[in-house]
Amino acid sequence: MTDTRRTPTIRSVAAHAGVSKSLVSLVLRGSPNVSADKRAAVERAIADLGYRPNLSARSLTQQRTHIVGILVNDLRNPWFIDCLDGMNTVFDSNDLKMFLGDGRLDRSSDESLLHSFLEMRLDGLVLVGTREPSSIITEAAAAIPTVVVASRDLELPHVDVVANDDRAGTGLAVEHLLALGHRQITHIAGSFGAVAAIRAGAYREVMESHGLGSRVAVELCDMTEEGGYRAAVRALAAPTKPTALYAVNDIAAVGAMTACQELGVAVPQDVSVVGYDNTSVAQLRHVWLTSVDNASADLGVRAARALLARIDEPGSPAALELVDPRLHIRGSTSAPIRDT
Repeated sequence: MTDTRRTPTIRSVAAHAGVSKSLVSLVLRGSPNVSADKRAAVERAIADLGYRPNLSARSLTQQRTHIVGILVNDLRNPWFIDCLDGMNTVFDSNDLKMFLGDGRLDRSSDESLLHSFLEMRLDGLVLVGTREPSSIITEAAAAIPTVVVASRDLELPHVDVVANDDRAGTGLAVEHLLALGHRQITHIAGSFGAVAAIRAGAYREVMESHGLGSRVAVELCDMTEEGGYRAAVRALAAPTKPTALYAVNDIAAVGAMTACQELGVAVPQDVSVVGYDNTSVAQLRHVWLTSVDNASADLGVRAARALLARIDEPGSPAALELVDPRLHIRGSTSAPIRDT
């Protein structure tokens, strides 16, 4: 037998509830101008019929898409997953869906995705991670309420920035190593972006504040595991070998630990390693990496709340919100066994 049941519509909901279509529309929009008994009748009809609102039609009526675009620079970094999870809890409870784009540090991909987001007329835009300023970012931020997360590269009118206090986080990492007795500390630094520059600058400041300016050593990497590996190989081949490595992020730190393993350098007995981000990778038992926690999920929650406020008041002044970091000490750091 053929199933002749049809998908329920506003018209069928109205007929089932004994009200007009316009009243059903008011209920769906959450209008306060509906009596309690009429609202209850409509809600019962929706439940009885299994009605689901047509989002496209509702978007046209309300001039909203109920969609937020999220542009991440590289989803291979697990930190971004935790950040997205924090955002989703807020957006989902506010009837907003996330459309995710992964630029993978490729400017052409970023621009293509941003053009698509503009064409979709999204309710809001979140830019996550390091990216260079560009004309398409400026255009998108002018057209769509926008928030930047975990980046200090963009300063645009009416665009809020939610980020970790990277200077303070670096202070926690380097001071921890100094307190253990390390003096020959090499920084595996990011080769681009304001966040990497802030962390590198803070490393230098802490070393100099302890009279160790002459021992400052920096090896640049592209903030990937392979980059961290290569930077560590260079650091460990230096005439004055480090007793500790402070990496720009956890992924680079894991690469550095791999380099140590391949070169027969024991972690932490010969070289201590500290990362940044406190990702799920850092917490794996066979990694057990000391790392700065930059509150990834909390950063996502705060960013989502900032975007909701920006959608309500698009013309309000831009704001910078810095989140305090914490240091999680694990098995990758210990006192040096040789004189530094």
